[in-house]
Amino acid sequence: MKNQKPSIQPLLTKNLLVLTMGALIASPAFSQEMTEEEAPQVASFADALAQADVTLGLRARTEMVDVDGADVDLTSLQTRLTFSSASYEGFSTLVEMDDVTHITDFEGGVADPEGTEVNQAYIAYATGDTSVKYGRQRILLDNQRFVGGVGFRQNEQTYDAFSVTNTSLEDTTLFLAHVNNVNRIFGEDSPLGDHTNDTYLLNAKYAGLSAGTLSGYAYLIDNEDAIHFSTDTYGMRFAGGQGGLKYALEYATQSSAADNPADYDADYLLAEGSYQLGSVNIAGGYEVLGADGADGQFITPLATLHKFQGWNDKLLGGGTGNIAGGVEDVYLSVGTSLGGVKLAFNYHQLSSNDSGVSGMDKLGSEAGFLVAGKLAGVNLSMKYSNYSADDFSVDTDKLWLTAAAKF
Repeated sequence: MKNQKPSIQPLLTKNLLVLTMGALIASPAFSQEMTEEEAPQVASFADALAQADVTLGLRARTEMVDVDGADVDLTSLQTRLTFSSASYEGFSTLVEMDDVTHITDFEGGVADPEGTEVNQAYIAYATGDTSVKYGRQRILLDNQRFVGGVGFRQNEQTYDAFSVTNTSLEDTTLFLAHVNNVNRIFGEDSPLGDHTNDTYLLNAKYAGLSAGTLSGYAYLIDNEDAIHFSTDTYGMRFAGGQGGLKYALEYATQSSAADNPADYDADYLLAEGSYQLGSVNIAGGYEVLGADGADGQFITPLATLHKFQGWNDKLLGGGTGNIAGGVEDVYLSVGTSLGGVKLAFNYHQLSSNDSGVSGMDKLGSEAGFLVAGKLAGVNLSMKYSNYSADDFSVDTDKLWLTAAAKF
């Protein structure tokens, strides 16, 4: 099996990532003296702590789920306290605590566990064109299709990591991180809540093209607690716009890695576009998470999965973001704003990429709409999703009522 015989490409890539991280830290852009504009605004570290920015965020949500006639619902409150220090000689720190409290009895079926935990806690250092973070942090790359924070859920996904961001090359942003733990949305009291990793994330973005931004990435995931999540993914993304037209093209290839018992190679493809017609935005796209026969399928275990393949989360695949035989998603959305109120409608037609493997052809379809606005400083939203099953799963309706404020 390929994952039992180390492939030279992932080994070379991982070594390159380590060397790149070292080179960035040792680069003149990192070690140069700070300019007058970058000089610290406080005279001591004690002053940096004393002049910290402290914010309190509250988000109340009711989620109602109707799965083929069986109802569950949950009302919960997320309380987030964030302490962000001022900078002293380039050093700063951030600590963020989250508490999720269930207002109604928990019946299951909603992925918002109760509990109190550290959401972020890191030390940062910035100078010149380079910034470094060490500790528990938020990592959101590109559109979060491969690495994200699942910010919609009450318990956010964050990463225990060492990360470096460098912008010393013109129009270029380099991001590199080593992740040793993923704090998942299920909470630290759940056996599914923390995954030990030896994962490297590299994302290079070039914004010097008039037509758009080009990104290249290598995500080498070694998950020691869920070995079937271990993968090597390499890809490129191009996204931009001209006038009212916006577009994105993306391709990635993935193979099983580390101790993953599977042995597969699969591809990812995305083509999407949108057009602003007055106050109305019309968008559509085609996304494929492919499969390698019965050997395996392209997975995205670090993604913000709720953003993709419909809000109903029918295709989570146990956290992998895919199911046997792969998934093809053809989608359309229409959005506008009336009197400061956002209105959006979307539709997904979901099919199997390899019906011979899955035994399914048309998986199902989903329609959803969103109404969101602000009243007296409080963000209010109502989001609804209806999944109509064909060959996969069962009919499901979900409704979310959310109120959020920050002080």
